[in-house]
Amino acid sequence: MLQNDQILINANIAISADTLQKIVQTGKSIAGTNEKGHYRIDTADLVSGLISQFLKDQNFDAYITVPRHYETVLTGGERS
Repeated sequence: MLQNDQILINANIAISADTLQKIVQTGKSIAGTNEKGHYRIDTADLVSGLISQFLKDQNFDAYITVPRHYETVLTGGERS
């Protein structure tokens, strides 16, 4: 759920197929099925929520204040 000072963005990210499979499997096992036997999760919403929580937990706001963190993205090079 968004807080008052947040906006929702759509972004493309790179994760492995194995990671996505683990997310789906874990989500299905936790959410379970409804009375018709269908799983009650939206995979895209689950991935979005997990990444948003990770960014919050790992203090992304502080991370983006460090200019060297931009180098790899902007130059395509290795970060030291």
